[in-house]
Formats: sequence, C-alpha cells, structure tokens
Amino acid sequence: MREDAAFAKITGRIIPVLFICYIAAFLDRVNVGFAKLQMAGDLGFSDAVYGFGAGVFFIGYFLFEVPSNIALRRIGARIWIARIMITWAIISAGFLFTGAMRWGPISQSLGLTDAAFTFYALRFLLGAAEAGFFPGVILYLTFWYPAQRRATMVALFMCAIAVSNIVGSPISGAIMQFSEGASGLRGWQWLFLLEAIPSIVAGVLVLALLPDGPQDARWLDAEDKALVQQRLQEEETRKQSQRTAHSLMDAFKDARVWALALVYFSHNICIYAVNFWMPTIIQEFGFASTDYLRVGLLAMIPWSLAVVAQIYWARHSDRTGERRWHAVSGLLLALAGLLLLAFFPHATLIAMAGLSCVTVGISSYVVVFWSLPTAFLSGAAAAAGIAWINSLGNLGGYFGPDLIGRVRDASGGSSQAAFLALAGFALLGAVIILALPKPKAPA
Repeated sequence: MREDAAFAKITGRIIPVLFICYIAAFLDRVNVGFAKLQMAGDLGFSDAVYGFGAGVFFIGYFLFEVPSNIALRRIGARIWIARIMITWAIISAGFLFTGAMRWGPISQSLGLTDAAFTFYALRFLLGAAEAGFFPGVILYLTFWYPAQRRATMVALFMCAIAVSNIVGSPISGAIMQFSEGASGLRGWQWLFLLEAIPSIVAGVLVLALLPDGPQDARWLDAEDKALVQQRLQEEETRKQSQRTAHSLMDAFKDARVWALALVYFSHNICIYAVNFWMPTIIQEFGFASTDYLRVGLLAMIPWSLAVVAQIYWARHSDRTGERRWHAVSGLLLALAGLLLLAFFPHATLIAMAGLSCVTVGISSYVVVFWSLPTAFLSGAAAAAGIAWINSLGNLGGYFGPDLIGRVRDASGGSSQAAFLALAGFALLGAVIILALPKPKAPA
C-alpha cells in the first residue's frame, strides 16, 4: 500500500536521527547519577545538595520550555534542534570544572561552597539549554504523522531513554572505573567530558539530515508529499470540527491541558527520582564503593525490560485505539514498583524487581500519554500546549530527586518515606487520567 510505504520511508529517515539525539540528551542529563558516586565525596556534597542539584536542571527547563518550542516552530526544526544539542554539550562538558571555579562573595552570600554553587549553576544552565528538545520533537512528529500512527513513532523515539540507560550505564561505570587519574582528572570528570561528545556529533547529524517538514524532504516524491499532507489536513479538519483548541491562548484556557500537566508532573517526580538515584540504590545492595562497572551492568536490567515493553505497549494502543487504560496501567505498575522499593530496599532481587516495575510502567505509560493532548490540540495551541504540559510536568523532575535527597539526609540514609510519597503521585496521575472526559474519536 502506497500510504504505508510513504510513512515507512519517513520513519526510516527521521526516527533514527531523533533517536540518536535523545540518546545523547539523556546521557548528558542523567550521567550525574553515576558521577555522584564519586564527585559527592570529592566535593563534599551531602545527599540534599546532590538531590537539589540534580533537580534544579528542571527549573531552567521549565523557564525556557515554551519560548523554545515556539522558536522551533518559527525558525525550523533542523536549526533549532541542532542549536539545542550543541549548546547543552558544551555546558555538560563544563561540569569537569565543578571543583575548580571560585565565586567568592557570591557563593558565600548564599551559604554555599564554590563547588555547590557551580554544580547548581551548571545544572540550571543545562536545563535551560535543553529546554524545548523533547516537546519540540513531539510537535515535530505532528508535522509528519497523523494521530493513529503517532503513538508508535513516539515509542520508537522515546525508547532512546531506555537505550541510553542500557548503553550508558555500563559505559558510565567503565569510564569512572578505568579512566580514574588519567591526565590528572578524576573518573567523574572524564565522564562529563567524554559523554558530551555524542551530543555534538548528533547536532551535526541534525543539520545534515533532518528536514523541517515533508515539504522540505528531497527524498519524498510529489505524490508522497501530497498523501502525507492530505492525511494531516484530514486530522486538522476533524479537530476543528470537534472545536478542539487551535489558537495560542486556547492551550492555556483548556482545563485538560492543566490536568495533563499535573499527570505529567506526577510521572516525572517518580521516574527522575528513581533514575537519578538508581546507581546509589544499586550500590547500597552491598557493592564496593569503587565497583562502578558492576553498578552500571545491573542498571541495564530495568531499562532493557523497559525498551521492549514500551514498543509493544504503544503498538497495542495504536492497534486497539485505546489510550486511557494503557496509560493508567503503566502508572499502576510503577506504583507497585515504588512500594517494593519502600518496603524491601536491601533485598536485592525484590528491589531490582521494584526498579524494573517503575521503569517498565513509566516507559509504557509515557508513550501513550502524548496521544492524549494531541487528540484535542492543533495549530499554535499544539506548540504551546505540548510545551506547557512538558514544562510544568518536568518540574516533577526537580521535586523527585530533591525529595529523596532531603529524606535520606533527615532519616540517616533511608528512602522509605520518599518512595511511599512517590507511589502516591503515581496513583494521583492514574486517577486524573480516568477522570478526564473521553475523546469523541480514537486518538
């Protein structure tokens, strides 16, 4: 069938590029979890300092999210996504100087050490640099795929999160373990330096290979372009006939946008708390403090299961046209995993099962989640609404890691209360999705 062949051609051209970009993005975003195993001791960071620094990334992300997504729509995906990637690569590499910069009265007036102030500042700037990448890609996919094909494409793109952890966990552990002391640098410094390189390479690939939309794709013939535009226009007409949001301000007036932002906030509290702290959780199973490679190898397990689950779940959702229960069941599985982590933190097999339930559940939920707002948002409202949901929701990425850090500091290293709170947020997200009105047509 010509339509299937046209969309298969599109998928083969753009999804691999976006996939590589997201792998690079997540390496630079979460390698701080591995760096913490060594740099916290080197720089005198408490769990609370690390937790706040890990999470403050999302404050910068929040402040620049919507403007960045609007800029992508105006400037074009190719240039803007490449700009994002190269900028964040430079900032990520800058973390190797965390212990070397001096701020004098600036850090002292805030009651911080120079190293802590540098850590917070760089994490904030990294979030500001990366702002707009993920919602920009979600918006970019709406330029190419109608809704009934989009969940699978989002899954193919988003499984890069799992793949980056599968690949990045052992690599991060190996870099820290085997590069220690080379050229006078600590392992965590080499980690930040070396893992910034893929983002620069990916940025160059975007400039070379990524069209702004079907109309700019030289590898699509005129008939294929017309077919894609026809399918997208049919979807746009359906949305407008149902009075779906399409102006910029419509996105902020729609209660569903705010409800979905709260759902996404709840999900991000859970996944980033677990993701940023996963190396520490695994190390506390009883491994030697310098056995970073083994920690990395074990961290691969939950993410390997997640990448299989999310692709299957998205395809099943696309095939059946059902979204709500696919999303809700993922959140409930994550809830079960968080309860296992709360009550069995040092039982290795049970805790690993808990970590796996969280990653599989959240990964399965999130690829279906993005079919919910794009079912009723279109035009300028889609750019602003997707970015607003993502930016508000990503504030959960600040609160989750910070919550665990503060709880661990206050309770002598125990995370039980924090995991119970995270389980409550997973339940809240599931309840909100079920309470939303059903769409008039399958997403």
